[in-house]
Amino acid sequence: MGTWRQLEISGKSADVFEPSRPSPHGFTVLFLHGHGEITLRDNPWYSAEFDRYGLRCVCPGGRRSWWGDRVCREFDQVVTPQRFLKENVVSWLETNGGVKPPQIALLGVSMGGQGALKLAYLDPARFPVVAAIAPAIDFYVWHGRGYPLDEIYESAEAARQDTATVLIHPLNWPRHQLLVCDPGDAEWFEGAERLASKLSSTGIPFERDFETRSGGHTWDYFNHQAPAVVRFLAERLEKERIRLPVTGPQFTMGE
Repeated sequence: MGTWRQLEISGKSADVFEPSRPSPHGFTVLFLHGHGEITLRDNPWYSAEFDRYGLRCVCPGGRRSWWGDRVCREFDQVVTPQRFLKENVVSWLETNGGVKPPQIALLGVSMGGQGALKLAYLDPARFPVVAAIAPAIDFYVWHGRGYPLDEIYESAEAARQDTATVLIHPLNWPRHQLLVCDPGDAEWFEGAERLASKLSSTGIPFERDFETRSGGHTWDYFNHQAPAVVRFLAERLEKERIRLPVTGPQFTMGE
């Protein structure tokens, strides 16, 4: 089994998984956590699947920032979470391991699920592979509850305009995307369905699982989906490699 360790990327904490036998192509998963700030560190379900496919995983800490391109003071006074991911984290991956897009797949749960989708929708050429587990698409409904979201967006409508459903471009989208959500997820299932409906009506290819039940919006469900989700990421990274051959040395992530 591979190992987890904690380090810093540009002064921000990050958990990093190194599989026992890494993919020779440097395939890496960038995981975005949810509002509860729980990463995949020492998670036996995801660790086993990452190790099975030789995938490295980086889980940066983003606080309760919603992973957007707006300043969240709880995260940073100047740098937006999205800019941190695209510049600092991606740069760290290239410097410390020689890996760069499109060798990097995006994965997120809840708050992180919608963040992963938005990052892929805004830059599909660099992030063509994305999977979102129980994504909190309609996060604007939380505006006014006293969370950092109230400072990030001046109104619920401003937040709504920054949702994945609004940002998806009908002619420019990630080639590989997977949406999964427990139908018992009372708060976020409707938004996931709405996004899926827009993708379908626009003719954008994607895969989904809106049937599997395993506890609603809980880690029981997130963990239950680990085999299917990680397999999707591994297979689609390989498809991208064949489509656009990637060369580079084998590596081990350093600090």
